[in-house]
Amino acid sequence: MNFLRGVMGGQSAGPQHTEAETIQKLCDRVASSTLLDDRRNAVRALKSLSKKYRLEVGIQAMEHLIHVLQTDRSDSEIIGYALDTLYNIISNDEEEEVEENSTRQSEDLGSQFTEIFIKQQENVTLLLSLLEEFDFHVRWPGVKLLTSLLKQLGPQVQQIILVSPMGVSRLMDLLADSREVIRNDGVLLLQALTRSNGAIQKIVAFENAFERLLDIITEEGNSDGGIVVEDCLILLQNLLKNNNSNQNFFKEGSYIQRMKPWFEVGDENSGWSAQKVTNLHLMLQLVRVLVSPNNPPGATSSCQKAMFQCGLLQQLCTILMATGVPADILTETINTVSEVIRGCQVNQDYFASVNAPSNPPRPAIVVLLMSMVNERQPFVLRCAVLYCFQCFLYKNQKGQGEIVSTLLPSTIDATGNTVSAGQLLCGGLFSTDSLSNWCAAVALAHALQENATQKEQLLRVQLATSIGNPPVSLLQQCTNILSQGSKIQTRVGLLMLLCTWLSNCPIAVTHFLHNSANVPFLTGQIAENLGEEEQLVQGLCALLLGISIYFNDNSLETYMKEKLKQLIEKRIGKENFIEKLGFISKHELYSRASQKPQPNFPSPECMIFDHEFTKLVKELEGVITKAIYKSSEEDKKEEEVKKTLEQHDSIVTHYKNMIREQDLQLEELKQQISTLKCQNEQLQTAVTQQVSQIQQHKDQYNLLKVQLGKDSQHQGPYTDGAQMNGIQPEEISRLREEIEELKSNRELLQSQLAEKDSLIENLKSSQPSPGTNEQSSATAGDSEQIAELKQELATLKSQLNSQSVEITKLQTEKQELLQKTEAFAKSAPVPGESETVIATKTTDVEGRLSALLQETKELKNEIKALSEERTAIKEQLDSSNSTIAILQNEKNKLEVDITDSKKEQDDLLVLLADQDQKIFSLKNKLKELGHPVEEEDELESGDQDDEDDEDEDDGKEQGHI
Repeated sequence: MNFLRGVMGGQSAGPQHTEAETIQKLCDRVASSTLLDDRRNAVRALKSLSKKYRLEVGIQAMEHLIHVLQTDRSDSEIIGYALDTLYNIISNDEEEEVEENSTRQSEDLGSQFTEIFIKQQENVTLLLSLLEEFDFHVRWPGVKLLTSLLKQLGPQVQQIILVSPMGVSRLMDLLADSREVIRNDGVLLLQALTRSNGAIQKIVAFENAFERLLDIITEEGNSDGGIVVEDCLILLQNLLKNNNSNQNFFKEGSYIQRMKPWFEVGDENSGWSAQKVTNLHLMLQLVRVLVSPNNPPGATSSCQKAMFQCGLLQQLCTILMATGVPADILTETINTVSEVIRGCQVNQDYFASVNAPSNPPRPAIVVLLMSMVNERQPFVLRCAVLYCFQCFLYKNQKGQGEIVSTLLPSTIDATGNTVSAGQLLCGGLFSTDSLSNWCAAVALAHALQENATQKEQLLRVQLATSIGNPPVSLLQQCTNILSQGSKIQTRVGLLMLLCTWLSNCPIAVTHFLHNSANVPFLTGQIAENLGEEEQLVQGLCALLLGISIYFNDNSLETYMKEKLKQLIEKRIGKENFIEKLGFISKHELYSRASQKPQPNFPSPECMIFDHEFTKLVKELEGVITKAIYKSSEEDKKEEEVKKTLEQHDSIVTHYKNMIREQDLQLEELKQQISTLKCQNEQLQTAVTQQVSQIQQHKDQYNLLKVQLGKDSQHQGPYTDGAQMNGIQPEEISRLREEIEELKSNRELLQSQLAEKDSLIENLKSSQPSPGTNEQSSATAGDSEQIAELKQELATLKSQLNSQSVEITKLQTEKQELLQKTEAFAKSAPVPGESETVIATKTTDVEGRLSALLQETKELKNEIKALSEERTAIKEQLDSSNSTIAILQNEKNKLEVDITDSKKEQDDLLVLLADQDQKIFSLKNKLKELGHPVEEEDELESGDQDDEDDEDEDDGKEQGHI
């Protein structure tokens, strides 16, 4: 506060004395007035003065305004005025023009007032609580004020919001506000809130921010939307960039699939507005955030696969090959496709199959390489194509082989109708444009990266230099161009290609040293004292010569390792050589290229180092230094150690293979043992069961033997033989009970049949005598049904008779069974008999017992069959009863109908008698009046006819009834 007062006092163009007094009076009214209207008017007046007299209002009124926010929350109007006033004080957006000497002080006012406001953390918490109010006049100025606080002192305000309960969640509700102004300003607020704060970014992401932001982008028209889409994309970048947790959440939530419609740009005539270009640029950058090489490899790979599966990569390739796309969008699309396919074999294979819509169709790689080696194309576009080619070949040995194969003699198109990737690279490598030389050399080096097979294949490439001269190898042509003293950029590119080619490839080193002019050229370049511009070339020449020593297999006697080191020591000196070698890593552009894989240079002149080459330098610089200082004896020892290690490795590999085979055999034996164990357990279980069964049989046999002995000693001949096993007496008693039950059932059925017979006789006797046609027909129907009933009863009687026969048969069988039992009891052994006779009799007893058991089973089956027959007879009786009941009902109906017809006949007779009486009286009157009257016989005949007609009608009615 004291600082601000000093600033206020030091302003030369401050407010006049009356305005300062006015601000003071308004502050007093806000602080002391008891009426809400007075306080509201005072705050409104302070709001109007806060833009012009920002410093004075801020110094005097800020404390009172905060007090208003705390005490007058019930009045949304005064709260809105207070928030607007605080926003005017803190924000720098609407500053008035000031003099030059006070510009810096005015810019610092926002941060100073912000520091005063957030000094009490309760003020920020109070502001967060006010954002829960739905009233537009409170929520909107609150959002603007909090956004301004975050712009002024972002980290401090972020920390206060982070520790505030439900602070971030309250702010997320702004995205769901139906009022677009608040929703859009809420997006800006979240932009400032999530900037460079991973903890808040995670909270916002897990508060369903991705879903809401993607919905807003879709509602606004994707890439055709306005600035709201741009703000949402910036917020999405804040949430995803360098945040592995949010990236994984974005992928797992299937939000990558929702990005595909963004890149459906339509036809080329739809137009490209500036906002659309900006939106699409941000969308491409968002894709790159998910597949950035700086992300963990696993996360990048999963996102790359998801983009291919949902068709996003295919959509990007469509834009890549489309016409009418702006240059900056095309460049960014190339960079995006590059990182989507980098290191992902599936995506790289798809990209290799993409063709440009030309006639005839050409591969997209060829079309892009044509742009890279064309010096008329923009520099950034050429860099993007180089990056795309590098990403296509990154960890893609299949693609490397395809590129190198286009350079081999067997695959070159002799007709020259089509241009291959290899031909374009060779054309760029030997063109007059140094940038094309550098790009082609780096691209070809990536085709050889970590692929010894292709390094050897490239040695077969032959180039025709001029007519009449023999062809030269590509390796020799590169060294020839080096010796011609071309531009530095060209020489650097060729030296990087040669270093990559010769590293880890002794055959290529031998080919390089086979040309006797190469080593003298390199030593001459290294030994010269040249300017600073040539120092980089000297360092690269030293690296190439060091690679020729380190990877030398001593196949050439002229240039063996020891001879080359002696040559360096004589012509250059070891210290000088190491110093020149260090020029590479000390170059200012070396560290820049080593940071990111993407070739991003401000100008063509800065295009010196390749990212992969910097990694090669780091790997080889130390080992080459050691190799130079080693003596011949150390080299011999090292070679011996290498041989020993190789032998050791071969022995270890042999034993590993043996151990692997033995492990497989052990696994097979273990499986066999487990199988045999299971079989053994099953057999043991079966044996145990059989042993127990045998023991049970033995126990039963011993028990029978003991019981037979006891029976022979203690029981007389009257003992029932069936009691020996405790089964026969129970069975016999049960049979007797069932026989008695069958007898009772038969008597019951006979009584029911007698009742039915009496009922039928009653029905016969109650039948009416035949008097009319209706009665005769009913009697005939009843007689038929009664005949059927008689037949059914006869059947039932026959069944009962058969059942009684079977019962009699059972009784006889029971008597036979009793006789057999008595005979068995008489045949029991006496005490004086021998063991042999006892055993024989025991066997006979067992046989008889089994026979008795069999007979018992047969009796049970017969009883079961009889019970089933009894059930069937009961069902037939029930059906007969139901039939009789139906006939009785029909008979009752017929009797009712006959009674009704008799009543109708009586009524007709009464009517006829009345009619005759009337006719007779009318005749008398006619006679008295003198009219002629018909004869009586005629009238009687007419009456007779009428009666006949009436009788016929009555007969018809009764027949119908």
